[in-house]
Amino acid sequence: MAERWVGTVRRECTDRLLIYNEHHLRRVLTAYKRHHNTHRPHRARDLRPPKSLPAAPADGHVWLKRRRVVDGLISEYRNTA
Repeated sequence: MAERWVGTVRRECTDRLLIYNEHHLRRVLTAYKRHHNTHRPHRARDLRPPKSLPAAPADGHVWLKRRRVVDGLISEYRNTA
């Protein structure tokens, strides 16, 4: 399990960023951990994130709000009213 986590962090995060120092690495890993545990889809959950998004409104119109995380490397999208 630890090897899978390290591989995922390397592929999706640290291989794509230039890490300046230990403080920067800790900040990036904390942001990625938050993203991984709250927003990123997981195969074991049928590609649903641990904290699922609210359902779309009945009229079918969905407005999305984008939030950039992990130093702008990853974008998260949320439904808005």
